[in-house]
Amino acid sequence: MSALPNTHEVLLRNAHLLNGRPALLGVSDASLLPRCPVPGIAMTEHAGLWQILFHDTDWAGCFGYEPDRQQQGSCDTVVVFLPKARAECELRLALARYLGKPGAALVVIGEKKEGIAGAIKQFSVVAGEVVKVGSARHCQVWCGRNTQPLTKFRLTDWLSWTELSCAGVALSVAGLPGVFSLGRLDDGTQMLLETLAESPLGVDRVLDFACGAGVIGSWLHGFHQLAGKKPIRVDGTDVQAQAVFCARESYRKAGVNGEIFAADGLAAVQGKWPAVISNPPFHTGVKTDTSMTEQFLAQVAAHLAHGGELRLVANSFLPYEALIRQHIGPVEKLAQDRRFTVYRAFRKKSG
Repeated sequence: MSALPNTHEVLLRNAHLLNGRPALLGVSDASLLPRCPVPGIAMTEHAGLWQILFHDTDWAGCFGYEPDRQQQGSCDTVVVFLPKARAECELRLALARYLGKPGAALVVIGEKKEGIAGAIKQFSVVAGEVVKVGSARHCQVWCGRNTQPLTKFRLTDWLSWTELSCAGVALSVAGLPGVFSLGRLDDGTQMLLETLAESPLGVDRVLDFACGAGVIGSWLHGFHQLAGKKPIRVDGTDVQAQAVFCARESYRKAGVNGEIFAADGLAAVQGKWPAVISNPPFHTGVKTDTSMTEQFLAQVAAHLAHGGELRLVANSFLPYEALIRQHIGPVEKLAQDRRFTVYRAFRKKSG
């Protein structure tokens, strides 16, 4: 059996804390669940994991921060695994207060390098006196009580909006704690959008892989509107629950034509598009991880129409050019600086 993440291992070492019906917030490995004493609610932000939790276990699966109403106040113990983004900790603690019964045990587990010390300050604000009850595998375990239970929890209450502009196109982008590039336009996406202004795709349908908060789709919609062109359909896919929620909100506000899918990669995505565009992630936590993009490049040709275009921005040091050439076709660089490169390739025509 594969090793669990440190925080999950530490929970099992302290399984005596799981009294009554539990809720585990921020599960990152589904193999944790059968090792727990009894089932309860398991929340994950990861679309692939959510499918496992929802279909293949006795646990009630919760995809991100949108619990069922009947789950309110239903748990005796709520475990909060510390999220990677500091701003997300308050949101996760609020969900814990909503799911926990009044007086329920609240448990926070996190690694020292991920900022557990700062998180405990946030924890003590909502849980009164908190106590450190364990320490192992570079993690700490803290306990408190649900002294401030919530009877309402609406993710829209946590939504923020950022006004952005690029290449003469203005757009509004929805944001939630934990979403990539919250409150700003990241430099890689800006370079990608500038190439789209200079060298438009020239198609009426696009798939945005790893769409984040829907920046690219909203920009493409605005770009076509500004030019007086026929509206373009931009579908999007992302693995993170908050990104999917934000992208749908961004699309709704801008009137973008397109559907946002929650998906882990492209394996479960159906259809072909004349163009696929992406600013894919290359981190898992704080570690460089190119596996998602490597898998995407291996699968994307099956979702490109013959002669269809792939346009992708990535950090210049990442080894994607050869993979694009291998799986898609000849590659050109539309833009490049010290940090980022925008690649363009067209799917090889069969025969």
